[in-house]
Amino acid sequence: QVQLVESGGGLVQAGGSLRLSCAASGRTFSSSTMGWFRQAPGKEREFVAALTRSDSSYYADSVKGRFTISRDNAKNTVYLQMNSLKPEDTALYYCAARDHDTPLVAESQEYSYWGQGTQVTVSS
Repeated sequence: QVQLVESGGGLVQAGGSLRLSCAASGRTFSSSTMGWFRQAPGKEREFVAALTRSDSSYYADSVKGRFTISRDNAKNTVYLQMNSLKPEDTALYYCAARDHDTPLVAESQEYSYWGQGTQVTVSS
């Protein structure tokens, strides 16, 4: 069973940067697609970024150009580099994984495994 653990969240000022990490454990990392989602209080979970087995990346329009998703297969870890942070980026960030590629990378229902979330707070 795959377990995902996020880390790297915290409090930063607007315009600052933060890097989130998602470490996989319990088995050798073999997911074809990795994703990052976020959820603000009172709102639904929304797609942030995804990375396929072939290293194709996808981003929500709201973060494109500011966030970068990457991975280190040797460490079974996926990262989300967040630059030029805005107060509206404040949310609980989750990493997610699925065993096979899907064209529906922005749909949370497509992912089988989820982390517990790490809080990101951006002050103005």
